[in-house]
Amino acid sequence: MSLDSVLTQAVASVPECLAAGYVDAASGMLLSIRTVDSHPREVIDLVAAATADLFNGPNVSMIETLFKRSRGISDDGHHYFQEIIINSDNLIHVFLRSKNVTDYVAVFVCRRTANLGMALTKARMAMPGIEAAV
Repeated sequence: MSLDSVLTQAVASVPECLAAGYVDAASGMLLSIRTVDSHPREVIDLVAAATADLFNGPNVSMIETLFKRSRGISDDGHHYFQEIIINSDNLIHVFLRSKNVTDYVAVFVCRRTANLGMALTKARMAMPGIEAAV
């Protein structure tokens, strides 16, 4: 199944989901996105760039390096931050790092009225299909 098809299914299965995308956080490139509404291209491009900053920005990278150093762990490329949830005025943004390709991050945007636990659970359940589609 194509990535576009899998993301379309994810939007339908995650409660009150308005959009789902897959981002290469290493490059900031949007691999695919599916939305229930149209959005300006600039906004969509910024989502990919913001996702890259959230997971690979200089401060996040420094935190990961400091955690590893304080625990006596060598820098093996492993990332501590696997999931990030952001609640805005009207939306819930769920970011999930791929277990297969750790530079890939799925983004799910849901209405604020969605049950956060169910949205997170359904987003996690969608990840194997998304990862297999790439």
